[in-house]
Parts: sequence; C-alpha cells; structure tokens
Amino acid sequence: MAQELTQVRDDLEKAAKTADDDGLREDIREHVDAFEDYTIGDHEPDHALMDEHLNGLRQLSERATGDTGQHIDSALETAEEYREGIDQA
Repeated sequence: MAQELTQVRDDLEKAAKTADDDGLREDIREHVDAFEDYTIGDHEPDHALMDEHLNGLRQLSERATGDTGQHIDSALETAEEYREGIDQA
C-alpha cells in the first residue's frame, strides 16, 4: 500500500510542476508534503485523514485544468484505491 502513497505523491508533484496558478500550486504542494511524510515516515493515514485528503484533492481537481487536472485526477484515483484498502477500526 505504500506504493500507492508514493504514486499519489508523484502525481501531485507533477501537478504542482504544471500548475500555472501560484495559489493552486501552493495548495497542491501542501498535499505533496503530507504524502511525502507518509512515504518516508513510519505512519500511514487512517480513514479520517484519507477522507480529508480526498476532499482536498477533489477541490483541487475542480480548480485545475489541462495536464495539472489530469495529474490531480490520477492522484485522486490512486488515493481512493488506497482508502478502500484501509482496515476500518
């Protein structure tokens, strides 16, 4: 499952690089940083954290266009798959 978190981070990094809007780029970077922490840290997000990320990614997707939007959508899809695999408490 860590592979999925790495893929989300990578897709979001691509989105940040292609974003034309500085505000959007900053917002994407916040998610990149969070997923970076998950990939290098010893903790993984639970359902509640993933729900927050998914909501944030959906909002970013609505604001993004072109390649940026495609990268965010790819990250969102992978993040949703990851969330489905998390055991519920």
